[in-house]
Amino acid sequence: KSALARYIHESSGRARHPFVTVQCAVISPSLIESELFGHKKGAFTSASEPHAGLIETAESGTLFLDEIGDLAPQLQGKLLRLLEEREYVRVGDTVARRSEARVIAATHRDLKQAVKEGRFREDLYYRLNVLTVRIPALSERSEDIFDISRLVVHDLSLRHRGREIEMTPELERALSTY
Repeated sequence: KSALARYIHESSGRARHPFVTVQCAVISPSLIESELFGHKKGAFTSASEPHAGLIETAESGTLFLDEIGDLAPQLQGKLLRLLEEREYVRVGDTVARRSEARVIAATHRDLKQAVKEGRFREDLYYRLNVLTVRIPALSERSEDIFDISRLVVHDLSLRHRGREIEMTPELERALSTY
């Protein structure tokens, strides 16, 4: 998902601007609002300095919201405002700020079902659902296993050993049977 989002960003007119990833499932619900929207000095006990959020960091680039289906319901309305009006407000502030960042969202969840169950805002779902790209699970596209594996092994070998490591036929067989 993130590789495709990065590819979209780098292939667009926004490529010279930042690509910012927000892991919605990883950041704790108590911190994500401040991380995403930023906060004003004094907004809460430990806010000793103003903080630019990830939306502001993205500037006119791309904001990639990974696992949007895990975003807390109270933040979904604020995100909807960002998408509809291109505005957001830092935590503890009253001044609206503008954002020209493109938003790409991804999830492994069935958002249509989450809407039916009341766990995801319907208006946000339709605002995000402008263009849907379904990336099949690797088990549904086994022909990609070797290409992806080679890329990962190549990247890791250069990063950790400084030299190329090749996949053995035994490893390829193990991957294909797995």
